[in-house]
Amino acid sequence: MYQTDQYIGIVAETVTIGGHDGDLIHAYLARPLGAGPLPGIVLVHHLPGWDEWYREMARKFADHGFAVVSPDLYCRAGHGTPEDVAARVRSEGGVADDQVAGDVAGALAYLRSQPYSNGKVGVIGTCSGGRHAVLAASLVRDGFDAVADLWGGGVVMGSDDLNDKRPVAPLDYTKDLMCPLLGLFGNDDSSPTPEQVNQHEAELKKHAKQYEFHRYDGAGHGFFYYNRPSAYRAEQALDGWQKVFDFFESHLS
Repeated sequence: MYQTDQYIGIVAETVTIGGHDGDLIHAYLARPLGAGPLPGIVLVHHLPGWDEWYREMARKFADHGFAVVSPDLYCRAGHGTPEDVAARVRSEGGVADDQVAGDVAGALAYLRSQPYSNGKVGVIGTCSGGRHAVLAASLVRDGFDAVADLWGGGVVMGSDDLNDKRPVAPLDYTKDLMCPLLGLFGNDDSSPTPEQVNQHEAELKKHAKQYEFHRYDGAGHGFFYYNRPSAYRAEQALDGWQKVFDFFESHLS
């Protein structure tokens, strides 16, 4: 709990990390100043790209005592505004799941290698980043200590949704999930729908996984996004943020 007389300071900067297949990619690092030890979080950006909202989210976690790395999953597509880069990536069918898992694994290794790390690292993402967080938590060996999925569409996929870049639904890797899962969902969302969230929950129960799901009435997709007035729901977002902090503090301290 924050006290008004305590010293607060963070460092935030762009760094270079090793990603999938040893590629060097950019990442955004935010952490409290000091020697630590600090719990870590890998922050997986959403489909709109490696944008300002995710840098703000990284600094928010740093203010709460976490060391955060957010890898640029679109780094190989070149540079420009986040919107322009994301449009190029979408025109090429998105990024491949195995490449994302490799980049997220690289961010995990980077955090664990730092002298200020306490050795525990979680992963979180929103929208497509939520899907990718669940995927990475299932595939990355010697992996994460906790995962949070915020309205991640595409965890449940039909056969028509599969392709060369997304060959297996994350749902089908549930048996391999290696850490506790937090899920936050709006009941007015269409991706994932409440029915898809039910499917995900049933699969977690089937494999006796540790999880907690929270579903919000009056909220749809992206209800944390204060910069999107049509999506933002202040009451639900405030409650959701507290659940995220409580979850990571419980599993990463």
